[in-house]
Amino acid sequence: MSDKYLEFANSKLGRSIVSVLGLPKPPRLIREDSNNPHYLSGNLLCGTTTGALYGTQINQSLGATEVNFVSEEAESCHLVFDASGIRSTDQTTELYQFFHNNLAKLPRCGRVVIIGQQPSNIDNVEHAIAQRGLVGFMKSVAKEIGRKGATANLIYLNGFGHKGLAAPLRFLLSAGCAYTNGQVITLTTPVTDIIPEHHWQQPLNGKSVVVTGAARGIGLAMSQVLARDGAMVIGVDVPQSKEQLEKAMSELDGIALALDITAEDAPQRLIDCCAQQEEKLQAVVHNAGITRDKMLSRMTEQQWQLLVDINIGSIQRINHALLATQMLDQGGRIVGVASISGIAGNLGQSNYAYSKSAVIGMVDSMAPICAKRGITINAVAPGFIETKMTAAIPFATRQFGRRLCSLSQGGLPEDVAEVVAFYLSPQASGVNGNTIRVCGQNLMGA
Repeated sequence: MSDKYLEFANSKLGRSIVSVLGLPKPPRLIREDSNNPHYLSGNLLCGTTTGALYGTQINQSLGATEVNFVSEEAESCHLVFDASGIRSTDQTTELYQFFHNNLAKLPRCGRVVIIGQQPSNIDNVEHAIAQRGLVGFMKSVAKEIGRKGATANLIYLNGFGHKGLAAPLRFLLSAGCAYTNGQVITLTTPVTDIIPEHHWQQPLNGKSVVVTGAARGIGLAMSQVLARDGAMVIGVDVPQSKEQLEKAMSELDGIALALDITAEDAPQRLIDCCAQQEEKLQAVVHNAGITRDKMLSRMTEQQWQLLVDINIGSIQRINHALLATQMLDQGGRIVGVASISGIAGNLGQSNYAYSKSAVIGMVDSMAPICAKRGITINAVAPGFIETKMTAAIPFATRQFGRRLCSLSQGGLPEDVAEVVAFYLSPQASGVNGNTIRVCGQNLMGA
């Protein structure tokens, strides 16, 4: 469903009315070009603090792109700042000075990326405190620049140097990051070797990927984006959606598997289907889910149990079955779809919020276990995304939900899909145990 207010606010007449009335003006976001994905361009200004650790690695990570590295004399540029050298609060003036002098240079839909060290991995208390402050700073900057359609995000490196920095850095500078704002990506020791010669435009060539709930909405967008990146998609959805699923997968040269994921034999049937493919199984994306909203005092036990079984029980059973094989070992990916409802809670969604919070718990608890086998597990937590489900929300509530973020608009299904594609990239081997919100920096749960 299109956002009529966004269209109006960006029209010649609308701009005048919105300005006079002081109403929010949602910017038009620049998203990935499906014909030329993951292409980085534009001016980039890099800054560092005294004693910063990763300045050279930033240049190396972006060396093969069309990014033009510029000096502070540039009038328009994206900003990357290596804040890893901040070891005390006294040193934060370097952080202030860089952004005070250069933040106004951000172009429309510009990018800010800050790089720091994970506080929990720092022994010195003063150093850890100084680095933790970067989160609040980054989130505030994100809110300040959101009116321009620009985003700000933070990469924390965790005790292993700069290995794997290229994948998150490139993602956060790309058009795929259009609706990912105010987030922290923690980069840990890569679980498998980073491939030196990596095809950034089609990183999933020769790989198969399972996407559940693939017939429509966000799951369909995931399938389309992953196919764009070279994957052979095995789309899974309920038998009732078989015709719709087969049509979608046919258009992507993928495989349709009509399957009730709560069925007792579902995990084995899924494994059998994957085993028949020539491509290596790169990932399983657990997107399938339902809502059964009701105040807890009026919710039936069936409404509780059915949702919990689909949204987290079936995921656990499929994971258990897959990990009993070696199909994902040494390079595989598991991605769960959570929700900001699972982070902040939501009225009438106690069952849904429980299940989505449990997805985050699954990522947290399984990350170390998966890492030992060369597998990463991460989650994406969508906010207000323009789907048929949100289109059914009453008008006033829908408008409120759209404007309740720094970018003053709802996201699109492909915004969620881009984060999943980032997780699945072979170069994202150091991204493990993360939950990224795709919500335009929604105020709920901030």
